[in-house]
Amino acid sequence: MRATMMKFPLTLAHILERAGKLFPGSEIVSRLPDKSLHRYRYAEFHRRARLLAAALARMGLKRGERVATLMWNHYAHLEAYFAIPCAGGVLHTLNLRLHPDDIAYIANHAGDRFLIVDDVLLPLYDKFRAAAKFEKVFVVPLTGAAVPSGFEDYERLAGRGRPRQIPRLREEDAAGMCYTSGTTGRPKGVVYSHRALVLHSLASALPDVMGMGNHDTVTPVVPMFHVNAWGIPFTAVMVGAKLAFPGPHLDAVNLLDLYQSEQVTLTAGVPTIWAGILQALENEPSRWQLKPGMRMVVGGAAAPEAMIRAFDRHHLRVLHGWGMTETTPVASVNYVKRELGGLAGEALYAQRAKQGVPLPFVEVRAMTPDGEAPWDGRTMGELEVRGPWIASSYHDLDAESDKWSEDGWFRTGDIVTIDVHGYIKITDRSKDLIKSGGEWISSVDLENALAGHPKVAEAAVIAVPHPKWDERPLAVVVLKPGQSATAEELREYLAPKFARYWLPDGFEFVPEIPRTSTGKMLKAKLREQFRNYKSRDG
Repeated sequence: MRATMMKFPLTLAHILERAGKLFPGSEIVSRLPDKSLHRYRYAEFHRRARLLAAALARMGLKRGERVATLMWNHYAHLEAYFAIPCAGGVLHTLNLRLHPDDIAYIANHAGDRFLIVDDVLLPLYDKFRAAAKFEKVFVVPLTGAAVPSGFEDYERLAGRGRPRQIPRLREEDAAGMCYTSGTTGRPKGVVYSHRALVLHSLASALPDVMGMGNHDTVTPVVPMFHVNAWGIPFTAVMVGAKLAFPGPHLDAVNLLDLYQSEQVTLTAGVPTIWAGILQALENEPSRWQLKPGMRMVVGGAAAPEAMIRAFDRHHLRVLHGWGMTETTPVASVNYVKRELGGLAGEALYAQRAKQGVPLPFVEVRAMTPDGEAPWDGRTMGELEVRGPWIASSYHDLDAESDKWSEDGWFRTGDIVTIDVHGYIKITDRSKDLIKSGGEWISSVDLENALAGHPKVAEAAVIAVPHPKWDERPLAVVVLKPGQSATAEELREYLAPKFARYWLPDGFEFVPEIPRTSTGKMLKAKLREQFRNYKSRDG
């Protein structure tokens, strides 16, 4: 017997039209550069996105051509998120935190035809303007100032004219494009299909993932130029949630003010953002009246147990997740399964600090030189993933084809354990794992433990050469303002938690830890800085 179902392509056009028809009254709030709030509703968003799509088509945008954005998180960027793919083009978000030379390289490698840029980011654009090859540049006048000569006014595209019929789209058509952060070599481009983005949105909305619904107010702090803000804008529009965008103001006070004024129920960002917010809450615990139970999706780096505990005390709930540019990006999220409902205390927080279980349709395995590692929570292996929104190659880059196995598994470079319940725990990146005397040491476990010390703001643990043991761990520590600590004090704090050979040979105190443009620790710079470090017994 053969099932006969209606053929209905999975495209972002359906999500856009659904938003306009079913949720015209849902609100979109954006903090502008002058810190005022811009407000409008889905009905106007839908109209303007349709106008922008029509304008791009009139300018000759062809199917599959790339339109770059250089923008903060706000209403106009959301319009571009849907208008460009619905015009048949490919949304390519440029990471404004990269060096201008890298931005130019990425735009040229992607073959971007047009650029949409915030007026407040024109000084950044000027730094790579001569090296880029955009046919037209459209400026979003967020400040209200006149658009400089030589540029196109975005408002003439999205604010005027008549919308056209959205062209027939295929679900396998390219819809979006993001580049990796380039911590090893040049950034690499990942292209997302309409189908991948739609399926990712459907999975993200599930109760045991982000649980996003129409009654939520959602603030994506993670930038829209970084892996589609983890897909949150697409999912929020699909369910008709209220959106509250922070614009360029990502400091703790402005974020907390926004959370309070809009009564945000779901937000997302990297641990450095939450560390600042936690410090502000600790300093002034009665200043902000936040929505009790606000969910805080944490990704990009491991969330220490101490952070999860601290937010629990403020009645805010951390949702730990994992993903990569190549996984669109969400591949796992942590929730406490029914069978673990009896966990409490230390055991509960240890479980919540893991990267969680894979989303539906995402398969995972940990591979060792001897084959797949057992799901015992102890055996380490390289995490491999596959699924309908996992990339199968890089854009115009055959040299990296060895990242995929013949049967479609993507080799992530993350070293993990998987426990009997299916929870993934990242122990390190393969390049950051420390091998001392033939034994593996997880820098991530040491970092998370150090973050629990009351005087420590954050810590990075790296391998340094050792004449006898090959490598030994060195902890690079940032203390909280006004605090002082000694190496022995921190070593004694770690001693009850780890085997003796795991304890760092040294502790170096620094004012800050270098980071990538997406907030990840840049351990390569630390390894270079401390390459001549002498261990205390070396």
